[in-house]
Amino acid sequence: MTLQPADATGVARVCIANPGKMNVLSVAMWRQLRAIFEAMNSAIDAPRVVLLHGADGHFAAGGDIAEFPDFRFEPDTLRRFHEEDVAPALRAMLDCDIPLVAQIDGACIGGGLEIAACCDLRIAGRASRFGIPIARLGFPLAPAEASIVARVLGLPLLRELLLEARLLDADAALAKGIVTRVVDDDKVAADALAAAERIAALSPQAMCLNKRLLRQLAEGGLSAAQRHEHFAYADSAEHREGLAAFMEKRDPRFQT
Repeated sequence: MTLQPADATGVARVCIANPGKMNVLSVAMWRQLRAIFEAMNSAIDAPRVVLLHGADGHFAAGGDIAEFPDFRFEPDTLRRFHEEDVAPALRAMLDCDIPLVAQIDGACIGGGLEIAACCDLRIAGRASRFGIPIARLGFPLAPAEASIVARVLGLPLLRELLLEARLLDADAALAKGIVTRVVDDDKVAADALAAAERIAALSPQAMCLNKRLLRQLAEGGLSAAQRHEHFAYADSAEHREGLAAFMEKRDPRFQT
Protein backbone atom coordinates (compact mmCIF):
# COMPACT_ATOMS: atom_id res chain seq x y z
CA MET A 1 0.00 0.00 0.00
CA THR A 2 1.74 3.16 -1.16
CA LEU A 3 0.87 6.84 -1.34
CA GLN A 4 2.03 8.98 -4.24
CA PRO A 5 1.80 12.68 -3.28
CA ALA A 6 -0.41 15.05 -5.23
CA ASP A 7 0.67 16.04 -8.71
CA ALA A 8 0.40 19.52 -10.20
CA THR A 9 -3.39 19.13 -10.58
CA GLY A 10 -3.85 18.16 -6.94
CA VAL A 11 -4.47 14.44 -7.51
CA ALA A 12 -2.74 12.00 -5.14
CA ARG A 13 -2.67 8.23 -5.66
CA VAL A 14 -2.97 5.29 -3.30
CA CYS A 15 -1.81 2.02 -4.87
CA ILE A 16 -2.89 -1.36 -3.48
CA ALA A 17 -0.10 -3.80 -4.24
CA ASN A 18 0.63 -7.37 -3.22
CA PRO A 19 2.69 -8.71 -6.17
CA GLY A 20 1.75 -12.10 -7.53
CA LYS A 21 -1.34 -12.37 -5.32
CA MET A 22 -3.90 -10.18 -7.14
CA ASN A 23 -3.32 -7.58 -4.40
CA VAL A 24 -4.92 -9.60 -1.60
CA LEU A 25 -4.94 -7.58 1.59
CA SER A 26 -2.56 -8.53 4.38
CA VAL A 27 -2.88 -7.33 7.97
CA ALA A 28 0.04 -4.98 7.34
CA MET A 29 -1.74 -3.50 4.31
CA TRP A 30 -4.87 -2.74 6.33
CA ARG A 31 -2.70 -0.95 8.88
CA GLN A 32 -0.94 0.98 6.12
CA LEU A 33 -4.27 2.03 4.63
CA ARG A 34 -5.41 3.36 8.00
CA ALA A 35 -2.13 5.24 8.53
CA ILE A 36 -2.29 6.82 5.07
CA PHE A 37 -5.81 8.18 5.51
CA GLU A 38 -5.45 9.23 9.13
CA ALA A 39 -2.36 11.23 8.15
CA MET A 40 -4.14 12.69 5.15
CA ASN A 41 -7.16 13.69 7.23
CA SER A 42 -4.96 15.79 9.51
CA ALA A 43 -2.57 17.13 6.86
CA ILE A 44 -2.40 20.87 6.23
CA ASP A 45 -1.33 20.37 2.59
CA ALA A 46 -3.86 17.64 1.78
CA PRO A 47 -4.47 16.76 -1.89
CA ARG A 48 -7.64 17.84 -3.65
CA VAL A 49 -8.52 14.32 -4.79
CA VAL A 50 -7.24 10.80 -4.08
CA LEU A 51 -7.24 8.16 -6.82
CA LEU A 52 -7.16 4.59 -5.49
CA HIS A 53 -6.10 1.76 -7.78
CA GLY A 54 -4.53 -1.66 -7.70
CA ALA A 55 -1.29 -2.83 -9.24
CA ASP A 56 -0.90 -5.34 -12.08
CA GLY A 57 -4.45 -5.37 -13.41
CA HIS A 58 -6.44 -6.00 -10.24
CA PHE A 59 -7.98 -3.77 -7.57
CA ALA A 60 -7.87 -6.20 -4.63
CA ALA A 61 -8.98 -9.83 -4.45
CA GLY A 62 -9.95 -10.02 -0.77
CA GLY A 63 -7.95 -10.98 2.29
CA ASP A 64 -4.61 -12.80 2.30
CA ILE A 65 -5.79 -16.31 3.15
CA ALA A 66 -2.22 -17.42 3.85
CA GLU A 67 -2.35 -15.27 7.01
CA PHE A 68 -5.76 -16.47 8.21
CA PRO A 69 -4.56 -19.35 10.44
CA ASP A 70 -2.54 -16.80 12.44
CA PHE A 71 -5.65 -15.14 13.87
CA ARG A 72 -8.96 -16.53 12.58
CA PHE A 73 -9.37 -19.49 14.94
CA GLU A 74 -9.49 -17.59 18.26
CA PRO A 75 -12.38 -15.18 18.99
CA ASP A 76 -10.15 -12.51 20.55
CA THR A 77 -7.57 -12.37 17.76
CA LEU A 78 -10.31 -12.55 15.13
CA ARG A 79 -12.23 -9.69 16.74
CA ARG A 80 -9.07 -7.58 17.03
CA PHE A 81 -8.31 -8.06 13.33
CA HIS A 82 -11.76 -6.93 12.21
CA GLU A 83 -12.36 -4.22 14.81
CA GLU A 84 -8.83 -2.84 15.31
CA ASP A 85 -7.33 -3.27 11.84
CA VAL A 86 -9.99 -3.48 9.10
CA ALA A 87 -12.82 -1.34 10.47
CA PRO A 88 -10.57 1.59 11.53
CA ALA A 89 -8.95 1.62 8.08
CA LEU A 90 -12.35 1.81 6.38
CA ARG A 91 -13.52 4.40 8.92
CA ALA A 92 -10.47 6.57 8.15
CA MET A 93 -11.51 6.50 4.50
CA LEU A 94 -15.12 7.37 5.30
CA ASP A 95 -14.02 10.22 7.55
CA CYS A 96 -11.88 11.71 4.79
CA ASP A 97 -13.26 15.02 3.50
CA ILE A 98 -11.24 14.63 0.28
CA PRO A 99 -13.04 13.11 -2.74
CA LEU A 100 -11.94 9.51 -3.37
CA VAL A 101 -12.05 7.97 -6.86
CA ALA A 102 -11.62 4.21 -7.29
CA GLN A 103 -10.09 2.91 -10.52
CA ILE A 104 -11.26 -0.71 -10.57
CA ASP A 105 -9.55 -3.28 -12.73
CA GLY A 106 -9.94 -7.05 -12.46
CA ALA A 107 -10.88 -8.46 -9.06
CA CYS A 108 -12.70 -6.25 -6.54
CA ILE A 109 -13.66 -8.87 -4.02
CA GLY A 110 -14.17 -9.08 -0.25
CA GLY A 111 -11.98 -6.47 1.39
CA GLY A 112 -11.35 -4.94 -2.01
CA LEU A 113 -15.06 -4.26 -2.41
CA GLU A 114 -15.14 -2.83 1.12
CA ILE A 115 -12.39 -0.36 0.18
CA ALA A 116 -14.14 0.54 -3.07
CA ALA A 117 -17.39 1.11 -1.15
CA CYS A 118 -15.63 3.85 0.85
CA CYS A 119 -14.82 5.75 -2.35
CA ASP A 120 -17.08 8.43 -3.81
CA LEU A 121 -16.80 7.37 -7.45
CA ARG A 122 -16.12 3.81 -8.64
CA ILE A 123 -15.03 3.54 -12.27
CA ALA A 124 -14.67 -0.03 -13.47
CA GLY A 125 -13.23 -1.85 -16.45
CA ARG A 126 -15.42 -4.32 -18.31
CA ALA A 127 -13.37 -7.30 -17.12
CA SER A 128 -13.74 -6.38 -13.45
CA ARG A 129 -15.75 -8.55 -11.09
CA PHE A 130 -17.28 -7.99 -7.70
CA GLY A 131 -18.49 -9.98 -4.71
CA ILE A 132 -18.13 -11.02 -1.09
CA PRO A 133 -18.00 -14.83 -1.39
CA ILE A 134 -16.78 -15.46 2.15
CA ALA A 135 -19.49 -18.04 2.88
CA ARG A 136 -17.38 -20.36 0.72
CA LEU A 137 -14.68 -19.96 3.38
CA GLY A 138 -17.04 -20.65 6.26
CA PHE A 139 -17.31 -17.22 7.88
CA PRO A 140 -19.68 -14.22 7.89
CA LEU A 141 -19.05 -10.55 7.28
CA ALA A 142 -17.92 -8.60 10.35
CA PRO A 143 -20.55 -6.19 11.78
CA ALA A 144 -18.69 -2.90 11.25
CA GLU A 145 -17.73 -3.87 7.71
CA ALA A 146 -21.31 -4.93 6.94
CA SER A 147 -22.56 -1.54 8.13
CA ILE A 148 -20.09 0.28 5.90
CA VAL A 149 -20.82 -1.75 2.77
CA ALA A 150 -24.59 -1.57 3.35
CA ARG A 151 -24.39 2.24 3.24
CA VAL A 152 -23.39 2.01 -0.43
CA LEU A 153 -24.93 -1.22 -1.67
CA GLY A 154 -28.05 -1.31 0.49
CA LEU A 155 -29.17 -4.28 2.57
CA PRO A 156 -31.03 -6.17 -0.21
CA LEU A 157 -27.95 -6.29 -2.44
CA LEU A 158 -25.63 -7.04 0.46
CA ARG A 159 -27.97 -9.89 1.42
CA GLU A 160 -27.72 -11.26 -2.12
CA LEU A 161 -23.94 -11.05 -2.22
CA LEU A 162 -23.48 -12.67 1.19
CA LEU A 163 -26.08 -15.41 0.91
CA GLU A 164 -25.44 -16.45 -2.70
CA ALA A 165 -21.68 -15.84 -2.48
CA ARG A 166 -21.52 -15.24 -6.21
CA LEU A 167 -19.43 -12.86 -8.25
CA LEU A 168 -20.94 -10.15 -10.44
CA ASP A 169 -19.48 -8.92 -13.70
CA ALA A 170 -19.07 -5.23 -14.43
CA ASP A 171 -22.40 -4.83 -16.25
CA ALA A 172 -24.30 -6.44 -13.37
CA ALA A 173 -22.38 -4.30 -10.88
CA LEU A 174 -23.39 -1.18 -12.81
CA ALA A 175 -27.04 -2.26 -13.01
CA LYS A 176 -27.10 -2.87 -9.24
CA GLY A 177 -25.43 0.44 -8.40
CA ILE A 178 -22.11 -0.94 -7.15
CA VAL A 179 -20.10 1.13 -9.64
CA THR A 180 -20.52 4.61 -11.07
CA ARG A 181 -19.76 3.62 -14.65
CA VAL A 182 -18.09 0.92 -16.75
CA VAL A 183 -15.58 1.63 -19.51
CA ASP A 184 -13.35 -0.46 -21.73
CA ASP A 185 -10.45 -2.01 -19.83
CA ASP A 186 -7.85 -0.04 -21.75
CA LYS A 187 -9.62 3.21 -20.88
CA VAL A 188 -10.36 2.78 -17.18
CA ALA A 189 -7.12 4.38 -15.96
CA ALA A 190 -7.55 7.42 -18.20
CA ASP A 191 -11.24 7.78 -17.36
CA ALA A 192 -10.62 7.57 -13.61
CA LEU A 193 -7.79 10.10 -13.81
CA ALA A 194 -9.89 12.46 -15.91
CA ALA A 195 -12.67 12.27 -13.32
CA ALA A 196 -10.19 12.98 -10.54
CA GLU A 197 -8.79 15.97 -12.41
CA ARG A 198 -12.26 17.39 -13.04
CA ILE A 199 -12.98 17.20 -9.33
CA ALA A 200 -9.60 18.73 -8.48
CA ALA A 201 -10.45 21.80 -10.57
CA LEU A 202 -13.53 22.51 -8.45
CA SER A 203 -13.76 24.22 -5.08
CA PRO A 204 -11.95 22.18 -2.40
CA GLN A 205 -14.18 23.83 0.19
CA ALA A 206 -17.33 22.72 -1.64
CA MET A 207 -15.94 19.19 -1.94
CA CYS A 208 -15.17 19.05 1.78
CA LEU A 209 -18.57 20.40 2.79
CA ASN A 210 -20.41 18.13 0.37
CA LYS A 211 -18.60 15.07 1.70
CA ARG A 212 -19.32 16.12 5.28
CA LEU A 213 -23.00 16.63 4.42
CA LEU A 214 -23.27 13.26 2.68
CA ARG A 215 -21.63 11.55 5.65
CA GLN A 216 -24.03 13.23 8.07
CA LEU A 217 -27.03 12.20 5.95
CA ALA A 218 -25.77 8.60 5.80
CA GLU A 219 -25.44 8.61 9.58
CA GLY A 220 -29.04 9.59 10.16
CA GLY A 221 -29.27 13.29 9.32
CA LEU A 222 -28.00 16.59 10.66
CA SER A 223 -28.44 17.89 14.16
CA ALA A 224 -29.62 21.47 14.65
CA ALA A 225 -26.04 22.49 15.40
CA GLN A 226 -24.75 20.80 12.24
CA ARG A 227 -27.40 22.50 10.11
CA HIS A 228 -26.39 25.85 11.57
CA GLU A 229 -22.67 25.15 11.06
CA HIS A 230 -23.24 24.14 7.44
CA PHE A 231 -23.81 27.74 6.36
CA ALA A 232 -20.62 29.11 7.91
CA TYR A 233 -19.03 29.17 4.44
CA ALA A 234 -21.10 32.27 3.53
CA ASP A 235 -18.26 34.81 3.75
CA SER A 236 -15.47 32.47 2.59
CA ALA A 237 -13.00 33.36 -0.15
CA GLU A 238 -13.93 30.35 -2.27
CA HIS A 239 -17.63 31.18 -2.13
CA ARG A 240 -16.93 34.75 -3.24
CA GLU A 241 -14.45 33.64 -5.93
CA GLY A 242 -16.81 31.08 -7.43
CA LEU A 243 -19.66 33.56 -7.79
CA ALA A 244 -17.36 36.33 -9.03
CA ALA A 245 -15.85 34.06 -11.69
CA PHE A 246 -19.30 33.08 -12.92
CA MET A 247 -20.45 36.68 -13.20
CA GLU A 248 -17.17 37.70 -14.90
CA LYS A 249 -17.40 34.75 -17.32
CA ARG A 250 -14.00 33.30 -16.39
CA ASP A 251 -12.68 30.15 -14.79
CA PRO A 252 -12.55 30.31 -11.00
CA ARG A 253 -9.16 30.34 -9.26
CA PHE A 254 -9.63 28.29 -6.13
CA GLN A 255 -6.71 28.31 -3.70
CA THR A 256 -6.12 25.58 -1.15
